[in-house]
Amino acid sequence: MNSTAIPTYSTEGYLRKFLPEPAGLQQLLVAEAAQFFIVPVEQMYPLFRQALPPARATGHTCLYLTTGTARMNIGTESYTIGPHEALLVRAGQVYSFQPGDVNTGFLCHFRDDVLLGSTGNNEAAPFDFLRFWGQPVIQLDAETGQFAEQLLRRLLAEYGTHQLRYLDLVRAYLLALLHELNRAYVASAPAPLTTAVALTNRFKQLVATSLATTHRVSDYADQLHITPNHLSKCVRSVTGKSPARWIEESIVLEAKVLLFQSKWSVGDIALAVGVADASYFSRLFKKHAGVTPLGFRKGIELS
Repeated sequence: MNSTAIPTYSTEGYLRKFLPEPAGLQQLLVAEAAQFFIVPVEQMYPLFRQALPPARATGHTCLYLTTGTARMNIGTESYTIGPHEALLVRAGQVYSFQPGDVNTGFLCHFRDDVLLGSTGNNEAAPFDFLRFWGQPVIQLDAETGQFAEQLLRRLLAEYGTHQLRYLDLVRAYLLALLHELNRAYVASAPAPLTTAVALTNRFKQLVATSLATTHRVSDYADQLHITPNHLSKCVRSVTGKSPARWIEESIVLEAKVLLFQSKWSVGDIALAVGVADASYFSRLFKKHAGVTPLGFRKGIELS
């Protein structure tokens, strides 16, 4: 067993597992959809009949609504958006959602390689909202929302007709959309960032990339060249949670993904998330999830 790799689904595998009638989204059951796809949310949402347990995003997803509401869990937080709002799930993040939302809009999925130009430069670099610590909800004013909707309709028409045959055109529309979102994102962000917010953002990014091997607050403080006490004050003042709680909740979230996506034993999952003591892992899981790891897995199977 690879103790560091978290299983993920391709777009095709995800749809075939969770949609009773995946043929309803036939255009997404192709290899290209792992790289990019766009679909009206009113075409996709009604097809989901069960709650989606935690899964990991293999690319970035942008959900933009024109009417109604949508709820989604990203990491340990829950979000609800309405018309003229975008919700971003970044590549590598854990997400889940419940069925039943009534809405219209667009769901656009893309990997970073779609944004690679002819020079090989990653055009996603300027967009902080595509980083792990970025605020996932972006509110657009009426004018910007209109521009964003036009770009999404152009992407939908292009993908529906040609898929990725004219990738440069898809990239151009997508980058224009991201720049529109970025302008709204930057305008709504508090400026300048306080030292506490900047340190907390760096801490979140480190937890996202080092969780399998690093669980001690002091180790993260060392990487940030500050004292553990200073890190605790910063993270608590910005998020309302201690760094230790952030780390514990992240461990449990990773474990939920593995309990859902794999048949590994609880001991193997504990090792995969960096906990050598399976008994301690079970106690930690129940502390934050309210059930044991096996109870969580059984609940998924029953659903």
